Amino acid sequence: MKATHATPNRNLALTGWLLGALLAAHAGAADLYVATNGNDAWSGRLKAPNAKRTDGPFATLERARDEVRKLKHQQGLPKKGITVVLRAGCYCLGRPFELSGEDSGAAAAPIVYRAAAGEEVRLSGGKVLAGPVPGAPASLPASTPLPGFKAVTDPAILNRLDESARGKVLQVDLRAYGVTNFGSASGGGLELFFQDRPMPLARWPNEGFVRIVDVLGKTPVDVRGTKGCVEGLFTYAGDRPGRWTEEKDLWLHGYWFWDWSDQRQKVKRIDVGTRTIELEPPYHGYGYRKGQWYYAYNLLSEIDQPGEWRLDRETGILYFWPPAPIESGKVAVSVLPNLVILRNCSHVTFRGLVIEAARDTAVIISEGAANRIAGCTIRNVGGSAISVAGGLGHGVVGCDICQCGAGGVSLSGGNRQTLAPAGHFADNNHIHHYGRWRPMYSAGISLNGVGNRATHNLIDNAPHQAIGFGGNDHLIEFNEIHSVCFESNDAGAIYSGRDWTMRGTIIRYNYLHDIQGFEGRGCVGVYLDDMWCGTEIVGNLFYRVTRAAFIGGGRDCLIENNIFVDCKPAIHVDARALGWARDGADEWVKEAREKGTLSGTRYNQPPYSERYPKLVNILAEDPNAPRGNVIARNVCFGGRWDEIEAKARPLISFQDNWLEGDPRFVNAAKLDFRLKCRSPAWKLGFKPIPIKKMGLYRDKARASWPVKHQVRPTKAPSSQ
Repeated sequence: MKATHATPNRNLALTGWLLGALLAAHAGAADLYVATNGNDAWSGRLKAPNAKRTDGPFATLERARDEVRKLKHQQGLPKKGITVVLRAGCYCLGRPFELSGEDSGAAAAPIVYRAAAGEEVRLSGGKVLAGPVPGAPASLPASTPLPGFKAVTDPAILNRLDESARGKVLQVDLRAYGVTNFGSASGGGLELFFQDRPMPLARWPNEGFVRIVDVLGKTPVDVRGTKGCVEGLFTYAGDRPGRWTEEKDLWLHGYWFWDWSDQRQKVKRIDVGTRTIELEPPYHGYGYRKGQWYYAYNLLSEIDQPGEWRLDRETGILYFWPPAPIESGKVAVSVLPNLVILRNCSHVTFRGLVIEAARDTAVIISEGAANRIAGCTIRNVGGSAISVAGGLGHGVVGCDICQCGAGGVSLSGGNRQTLAPAGHFADNNHIHHYGRWRPMYSAGISLNGVGNRATHNLIDNAPHQAIGFGGNDHLIEFNEIHSVCFESNDAGAIYSGRDWTMRGTIIRYNYLHDIQGFEGRGCVGVYLDDMWCGTEIVGNLFYRVTRAAFIGGGRDCLIENNIFVDCKPAIHVDARALGWARDGADEWVKEAREKGTLSGTRYNQPPYSERYPKLVNILAEDPNAPRGNVIARNVCFGGRWDEIEAKARPLISFQDNWLEGDPRFVNAAKLDFRLKCRSPAWKLGFKPIPIKKMGLYRDKARASWPVKHQVRPTKAPSSQ
């Protein structure tokens, strides 16, 4: 009987041990591997192929994704989630890698796709034309003959090339590589990369712009005294366009009427006798005016320096003057529009990857919750790096983002009717040298909707905005921004505009410096444009920023406890809705009186009436007037303090600002603008600003450390 009683206990113990062993094995087996020398017929459980090459890692992300689905279906999601480890190499994707709801993890058990520790892993949307691809197998079978790059020998082509380029320009037939969709030269088309850098499409001038001598259109345009014409017909100086008459696909990129609105337009005709250029319709929406600037591009005859290239879209022949021997680096062209797409999936992380060579947005996240793009390098894309739309709590953390054709990170989500926040965030990212194709309104970080945040980012060297926002209750905090808006004027490093109801955003503890505008003619640091309201600009440091804090006719804004050094001016407030912008504000008033809404929101009912009580009686309080703005306890040194329209000044509450004398910085010569303990500003109620916390911070999730960046030199104004 004793033995009989002992047997079930022993069996139970054995069963428990086996179950524990199985669970442990299952937990260990949750890691899957992908490698460029893998095989989708293998188990994916080994880091490398075994000696007999009967098992090893998978070859593709899709196979790993399908195995994750299988594991979840058969065994359930392991307690610690599942990690897919990618081994070193370049994975040239044949299509975007897509995940959906069935690919989700859980809060405590995420699905992670990451690079192996210490290894460089690339997800590429490009086609390699020449050069080494570390860790990657041949992209085509060895039996497939590929012509590669050859010297240009066609006399007709040689005669069209600049004399300096003859004998240096190479050509390659893209059709031989299976590339037949070239896209348009207006943007979103094929791009060329060499040694992991985007190569410049042949243009003239090689840097900067030339000016419109005069406009010849018959239909006049007059915007408050700024005059031009509707038609794209104008004269040029010099004889250079005479070289372009044989070009088949000639484009101009210009700022045709305003300094903040660009457009790429195809040339219809060049008349060298009258020095006239005519553009193809449709024309630029604002028109054209004398003195505005442009450059020509996509010209074979203007390949006149190393790095420049041009694609003949009719023949598929790409012409390239390599800046180094062609065999010294990888040559690739972008093919796929996107690389990673997450639709309605949750708790998925991509970590430590290099994501590159897409024609449009590299990573797209829609709906779902709590996905992460962490410690990745996203570069060399024709559109933006990352787009997040809808869902809750998605994050972009510690990434290096550069050389994007448009912006960096776009975060959109939340409900503007209920004011429910989305909670998306971009934190500790370095975003720089973007806006190559769409320079205007392509922000480094864009926040839209409700309750999203941009924190601790470094954003620099861009032609236009660093951060653009729209909606409610965002947080913009601890960012460093410099060398932006360098190709635009009347532009803002941090920008929003045109809505009375989009309130509640806080812009605090940011360091904005060296922001001077196109040709050093000035722009704006924080730009609350066209009656934007209810925003706090608190505790920021502005150094060498023109019009550092700008309220463009808005209401109920707070500019408090900031430090302004060498800003000209530090503060701008105007009353535009009482003057030239009255029509826009009057339309809002009309909507409120006829429909009971502002911008489609029930502004005088909960939750708006509770969250923004100053909105409730706006119609009874001279709504066009910039009332309710407070400017308090700021420190201004050097430069100029204010630029206030006369109609606005009596409506502003100025309180205890330090405007004269030495505020006693710790070390202004070394740009340490903390205030000493004996600063007179403390007596006015100034509070310490956490300057040392501004910008990037060291973290294991950072893609790189230390981070290097340079302030862009300010150019002297043009004499033209």
